[in-house]
Amino acid sequence: MPDPAKMEATVHAYVAAFEAGSPDQVAALFAADATVEDPIGSPPHKGREAIRAFYAESMKTGAKLTLEGPVRVTAEYAAFPFSVHLNYDGPKRIDVIDTFRFNEANEVIEMRAFFGPTNMQGF
Repeated sequence: MPDPAKMEATVHAYVAAFEAGSPDQVAALFAADATVEDPIGSPPHKGREAIRAFYAESMKTGAKLTLEGPVRVTAEYAAFPFSVHLNYDGPKRIDVIDTFRFNEANEVIEMRAFFGPTNMQGF
C-alpha cells in the first residue's frame, strides 16, 4: 500500500507546484504511465509528457490553487477539495474536488477532477 503521509505530502506538493508555476514539478509527481482526466468526462491525458503539457497550458492562465479542507486518504486514494483562482477578464473561481490514485512507489497513477458549470464563478 502507498504511504498515507507521502500521499498527503504529494497533494501539498501539487498545490505548491501551481504556486511556483512549474509543470515539471507537477509531472514529477506522476508515474510514467499515469492518466489525468480534468474534468471528468474529458479525454484523459496519458503519460507523463502529455500530463506535463496539459499542466503547462493550465498554468499559462496564472491559476493558483487553495486547499479548502483536509486531504482525505484511504487505501490508495487521496481526495481533496480546493479552489482554482484565475484572473483574466476579471477574477474567476472554480471549486474542485480532485482524486489521486497512488501506486506502491507513492506516485500518482490516476488523477480525476470533479467540477462542473455550477462550480464556476465569474465565467
